[in-house]
Amino acid sequence: MFEQLGLIGCGLMGSSFALALKRAGLVKRVVGYSKSPSTTERARQMGVIDVEAPSALLAVSGADIVLLAIPVSATEATFKAIRHLVGPDTLVMDVGSTKRDVVDAACRVLRDHMGSFVPCHPITGKEVSGVEHADVDLYAGKQVILTPIERTFTVQLQKATDVWTAMGCHVVKMSPQAHDAAYAAVSHLPHLIAFAMINGIKSQTHGKDYMALAGPGFRDFTRIAASDPQMWRDILLANREELLAQSKIFQQSLQSLEQLISGGNGDALESQIRQASETRANWRVSSHKAHK
Repeated sequence: MFEQLGLIGCGLMGSSFALALKRAGLVKRVVGYSKSPSTTERARQMGVIDVEAPSALLAVSGADIVLLAIPVSATEATFKAIRHLVGPDTLVMDVGSTKRDVVDAACRVLRDHMGSFVPCHPITGKEVSGVEHADVDLYAGKQVILTPIERTFTVQLQKATDVWTAMGCHVVKMSPQAHDAAYAAVSHLPHLIAFAMINGIKSQTHGKDYMALAGPGFRDFTRIAASDPQMWRDILLANREELLAQSKIFQQSLQSLEQLISGGNGDALESQIRQASETRANWRVSSHKAHK
């Protein structure tokens, strides 16, 4: 059991983590900080945190486990704010959707204490954000990617694995580079496409009328377009190289289908659709093993 969780970022992800950690009996006290004092106050009122901290540094003071649940663009500044209180026995984790940029920021700032940091990416979330949407079951049964580097302390990596496992998560370990390449394909690109599709329809004269006629297929396909703008701006920019590479592959695949449609090649078009249909039908969430 941990004595104190220092929670930096009392939004959906951070607050849900605190609630789950409490329910699992893994922490005695939670001290929280958010950029907005009203958010921190609301988190205390909801029982997410026990004490409000006026700064990130004071949230970390006395903590033996720290979670950064903040936009990835704020990672380096946050590490600078707390680095003086990060010791070799402190377990520090994040929940960012990109990992190379986060690891690079940690290396620049934490230096000798880099071993205490275990980068994490829980594969979960909602289209809504904010502490009011905190969900104690948000992480239950979900996959969590840990991306340690050579300097990561073995004992802290094991602690992180144990924490997420105790919360009911399936833990997978891979390199930051492999993580960013994979999630550019299966998360960041789908969001980019959803944003572009909605904007493309909206830009048309009769776009609103078209959307009024849409059904469940459109709803399911575009669900992620309702995601938090600031968070996804940061993610897309942070992983731009891998994302743009995946975008090129997608455009080539789309153009291939367009050429078959343009040429009236029904047999080849059906074959391509069947290939996609069978691949999707045989896919299950977390059914594959990530490459280490």
